[in-house]
Amino acid sequence: MKYSKLPGTDVKVSKICLGSMTWGQQNTEAEGHEQIDYALDQGVNFIDTAEMYSVPAKPETQGSTEKFIGSWLKKTGRRDDIVLASKVAGPAEMVSHIREDLGFHKEAVSDALHKSLKRLETDYIDLYQLHWPERNTNFFGKRGYDHSEEEEWEDNFHEILEVLDGFIKEGKIRYIGLSNETAYGLMRFLEESKKGLPRISTVQNPYNLLNRKDEIGLTEIYHRENVGLLPYSPLGMGTLSGKHLNGIQKNTRLGLFPQYKRYSNHQAVEATKKYYQLAAKYEMSLTHLALAFVNDQPFVTSNIIGATSMEQLKENIESINVELSDGILHEINEIHNAIPNPAP
Repeated sequence: MKYSKLPGTDVKVSKICLGSMTWGQQNTEAEGHEQIDYALDQGVNFIDTAEMYSVPAKPETQGSTEKFIGSWLKKTGRRDDIVLASKVAGPAEMVSHIREDLGFHKEAVSDALHKSLKRLETDYIDLYQLHWPERNTNFFGKRGYDHSEEEEWEDNFHEILEVLDGFIKEGKIRYIGLSNETAYGLMRFLEESKKGLPRISTVQNPYNLLNRKDEIGLTEIYHRENVGLLPYSPLGMGTLSGKHLNGIQKNTRLGLFPQYKRYSNHQAVEATKKYYQLAAKYEMSLTHLALAFVNDQPFVTSNIIGATSMEQLKENIESINVELSDGILHEINEIHNAIPNPAP
């Protein structure tokens, strides 16, 4: 395994992070525990979850993933062996069942944090992330920003950092991060942190061969401001394994939950075919090509992989040992330049 540090901290994390959002619907508690055990045996020490998981978000399964991690921690007593990340949900209809007043004000964050700590069977969370912005902006597959003059949101970046700072001082959070965030949001948080408030360490955004949108503006900030990217969906919800090229496979995330169409449009499929051919040319799996590309990006702190089977998990973790030559990277960029960001 390879390791890096959460930017601005001394916390060492594996370059592969174990994602967990399928635990509670596609995966059982026992399967989740098996994944954690195997991942730790391979040197993975970083686990990511969220209060809204498992997915898709449903009242009857909300918090199930954190409960599974918590039962593993209670059973093994290995809290010191892992770096644990979780997230507080922002306002959205899909999570209206979590609490009546969603947002990042003190009462909402307190409710989310204390319930997560209880489910996780721990006293603290190493990296606490805002799952998506409160304001209207472009995330979750939205390519561009459309301004609304009727938006009621007001700039509250300073107030949010003050809320998080309170929980850091209480020892319930160690470090903070963002998710599904834009360059504007990240820079505003960084600006406000200069006023004696905690600094954003990481941003968890989608990043893969079909979605390199962060390179347009965010990666310059990552480099210049020492913020790390935690890429999610590095396999494009499984499409970049190549398994859906001849049609959506049953008993997969896309087969079970057809609403997840983000990486299945015509242009994305065409690009995936080209990447599949490139991987075959160099006698490697498309999975390894896709994950190795993400693993090696200099602005990536840790690559969040997810799996529903042990076979998938093993292949995903093994990608840390795959190195892409300059020639392969050049051919990847040729495909990207021909079909740029088909699945933002």
